[in-house]
Amino acid sequence: MNKNRIVVFAGLALALSIAAFLSPFASKDPDGLDRASKDLKFEEKAATEPTTKQLPFSQIFSEYSFKAITDEKVSTALAGVTGTLVVFGLAWGIGKLTVRNSTPKE
Repeated sequence: MNKNRIVVFAGLALALSIAAFLSPFASKDPDGLDRASKDLKFEEKAATEPTTKQLPFSQIFSEYSFKAITDEKVSTALAGVTGTLVVFGLAWGIGKLTVRNSTPKE
């Protein structure tokens, strides 16, 4: 295994650790956009049925957790790990598609 892959997978391991062990302790306070809409008093203008609720993954996820798992901390940790793996997979795949093989062909 080359040095670059070791660094990439060490970074992935760190990101997965953070997602699994720290995400359950994230603040329950509204995020930036929710807070701004509340402070500026335009939260009532939000769509009653957001577009994201119509997507297939909304049947599995609710906010930052899995719907099927009742333990909130475990549910949030698994959602964090899933999100991290999805983003890593997308980045890896896009990287593979766009970067040429650096070894010269004979």
